[in-house]
Amino acid sequence: MHMVHCFHCILHIMHSTLRRLDLNLLLVFDALFRHRSVVAAADELTISPSACSHALARLREGLGDELFFRTGSSMQPTPRATEMAEGVTLALHTLSAQLGDPTAFAPGSSTQSFTFAATDFTTFALMPALISRIEHEAPHVRLRVLHSRHRDAYSDLVQEGAHFVMGFSDEFRPAQEGVEVLQGHTDAYVVVARRGHPRIGKRLSMAQYLAERHVVVKPWQEEKGVIDSALSKGGWTREIAIELPSVMAAPFIVANSDLLITLPRLAALQLEASAAIAIFKAPFEVPSYTLNVYFQHRHLSSPWHRWMRARLESILRSKG
Repeated sequence: MHMVHCFHCILHIMHSTLRRLDLNLLLVFDALFRHRSVVAAADELTISPSACSHALARLREGLGDELFFRTGSSMQPTPRATEMAEGVTLALHTLSAQLGDPTAFAPGSSTQSFTFAATDFTTFALMPALISRIEHEAPHVRLRVLHSRHRDAYSDLVQEGAHFVMGFSDEFRPAQEGVEVLQGHTDAYVVVARRGHPRIGKRLSMAQYLAERHVVVKPWQEEKGVIDSALSKGGWTREIAIELPSVMAAPFIVANSDLLITLPRLAALQLEASAAIAIFKAPFEVPSYTLNVYFQHRHLSSPWHRWMRARLESILRSKG
């Protein structure tokens, strides 16, 4: 009997909090937590920045916490806001899935928004094909691509609110419980040099590889990536000329210098159209990679999510 009384007390406290809070304000909280910017959050929610600021003031009053404080040009969360964030994101996704039409998704008229998290490696690899596939089939859907902030795909799915995380298998730690994986084509790493490189002909030897200086892309600034780990196993080290946080500038740096870069073959083929580069087989043993798409198990039965998964699966198969 005592346990029943305690349970009713907890429900009373929870309902009391919800009664004094407009649940629409949680959308503002979620957007602010992800963007750390009133202007960016307002843009996502299609409201004015002043309306977003007013909503934040109401949230602060309703929850009795500052929630976000300004540091420079960004809005940083308080410990209370950080503690709340994951639960709020999960609740919003659950409500969205449960309140939507459970039986149908009409791509021709839908204005559904899909959020992806990806490095620019995987944006290059998948997004052009995806847009080409769906632009006529679903002319009004909106795709948002967030830069993947975590080596752990689960963090992007939960903390950043992504519906899908796109990545090569070596970019992410093993999937956690509750995370599903669409597996794509498994392929090799290749080495890219500029066309007409003065010291490299039709083939690239290990001695030539080690004699050159290299471009390295480190989206999470890890100490040693998959390529340098593979080289270490063979007792080799390479000289790094420049480290980049993204691959965007890499092909143009390589095309206008004698530097080399080692990256997934699929990314190299996508970049080949943008710069005067040549692609070589890696002259050492390096683990293969698999192009994957990660998503949360709870979306399995959502019609809109199922529709997008089918298109992603088709593209992943075609990459083989």
